[in-house]
Amino acid sequence: MKKLKIFLCHASEDKAEVKGLYDLLAKQGTDPWLDTEKLLPGQDWNFEINKALDDADVILLCLSKKSVSKEGYVQKEMRLAIDQALEMPEGRIFLIPARLEECQLPYKIKSYQWVDLFTAEGMDKLLKSLNARANQVKAQPLSAGGSPPVAKKSAPKKQAKPKTGTTINIQGNVTGSNIVIGNDNEVNS
Repeated sequence: MKKLKIFLCHASEDKAEVKGLYDLLAKQGTDPWLDTEKLLPGQDWNFEINKALDDADVILLCLSKKSVSKEGYVQKEMRLAIDQALEMPEGRIFLIPARLEECQLPYKIKSYQWVDLFTAEGMDKLLKSLNARANQVKAQPLSAGGSPPVAKKSAPKKQAKPKTGTTINIQGNVTGSNIVIGNDNEVNS
């Protein structure tokens, strides 16, 4: 059975987050396409990008404040992706807007349901959508569940839990504070 081909459309400023997504999708058994991983020295990058867009089973638009406001090639890729999506029969999953952080969606893709990859449930939702698309194109399914969010730009950092019997040194006035005793409790400031 063939692997689901996923084109990762993104702004160069989001390369680190998108590379993490590329790695995760490859581990899930897909064939993701990312320029820095697939383009070889000497290849005509414009030709190869257009070929990859044409060959894709699904296009993942990786959106951030930078990508939606940036002028340049990323806008061209988005337009090419939208044009291809218009050729799909109704009800098909093909173009998936994936927000890497809180940002406004470009007007032309507001009719597509997006996924927030910076939330705890974002990756599970994306994998469900990709599995639905894999079923539509008869590609091998992805494994789902338990995957961490790819981008952590808006997600709060989780504090390490103290071990049982560990003393926590609190500095400053603690008047009006709550003391919580029990297993798996977490105290956030």
